[in-house]
Amino acid sequence: MRPVAGELRLSAFGPHRGLALPLAPVTLLTGPSGSGKSHVLAAHEALAALAAGATLEAVFPDPAARVPDRAAADAQGRRGFRIGCTVEGPAGPVRLDLAVQAEPALRIVGERLTANGEILFGTALRDPARRSVQAAWLTGGGAAVTRAPFPDDRLGTALVPLRVAGATPGQRRVLAAAEQVVVALRSVFACDPEPDRMRAPAPPGEGRLRRDCANLADVLRRTRHECTTRHTLLARAAQAACAGRVHGLDALASGGESGAVTAVLDRGPGLPATELGRLGSGELRFLALALVLLTGPGVLAMDPAAELLSARQALTVLADGFDRGLDRRQNAELLRLALLAGGRGHVRLLAAVGEGAAAAAREAPGAAVVDLGHDRHAPEEQRTARNR
Repeated sequence: MRPVAGELRLSAFGPHRGLALPLAPVTLLTGPSGSGKSHVLAAHEALAALAAGATLEAVFPDPAARVPDRAAADAQGRRGFRIGCTVEGPAGPVRLDLAVQAEPALRIVGERLTANGEILFGTALRDPARRSVQAAWLTGGGAAVTRAPFPDDRLGTALVPLRVAGATPGQRRVLAAAEQVVVALRSVFACDPEPDRMRAPAPPGEGRLRRDCANLADVLRRTRHECTTRHTLLARAAQAACAGRVHGLDALASGGESGAVTAVLDRGPGLPATELGRLGSGELRFLALALVLLTGPGVLAMDPAAELLSARQALTVLADGFDRGLDRRQNAELLRLALLAGGRGHVRLLAAVGEGAAAAAREAPGAAVVDLGHDRHAPEEQRTARNR
């Protein structure tokens, strides 16, 4: 069983209070402007970065913007936010909850890792004058728990494998739960294709797609030679969603010193190819998003956990404005690809979409659509989608 985040919680984060969002293989967020779609994606991406070892300062450059709306400071002038998730996997459902102080100083003030109602690992701020928290984790044997200071600017769960020996059954439970959470959260790729940056030839590189997809041409060069099956599937998707005849996708290196790579649509025998730079913005966004859904961590600019083979990890794609600039045909094809990948367990999708794409997805078995403008209905909608 691949570890996956089965629930995302925004207990107090931006406009959200007490939001528990079950995550299906394909979860689409909709709602009016200001309903908090971007905050949901930001919370998931923040947990992923913290699980990869990033500091709070790097993850939350403007922490005050994440403090709940109209939240008042306490007597010491402190305000903060709380997020968490539940990760399903071989160790069973493991719950991670995180409390962050945003003001006056950014720091973690509490963290808890729980399985089957038992706290396996936790931290708490005991002395505000010190830049550390007191951590305690299950040990078993002669000592019920082990205590030690942990830094207050990093996720303690991500540090557990470095601090817990695994010498007792209790410690091994802690390690299994922490590693399950870290593997699931690190297998995340946030994607926001920017067509204007995708039109120019791309410099040759390692062929790993960046967040803005500006190096799409270089990645297509790589997949054309190393991932022929997925490249063929992408070409078929392009046939369904790009204007005109599409015979295939190719990438050509220039003869100059730079070796810049230009991607083209092959229009068929005897017809001139079309450079990607001449395509519409919607077509470029479609190609980039389709590539992400059809590929894996090895072709994306991300840092998945090394504790588990990539074939045993499930990639989660985060996309804000997933349907931006796309027509109905392109949206339908991307939804088909997402449901296909989600059904196989390889790729999961959490994306924000407009009402048009949401309405179409509501008719697709397996897609969960959550209207954050009416989030009291979210749990029921998700349960219905999961049972389809």
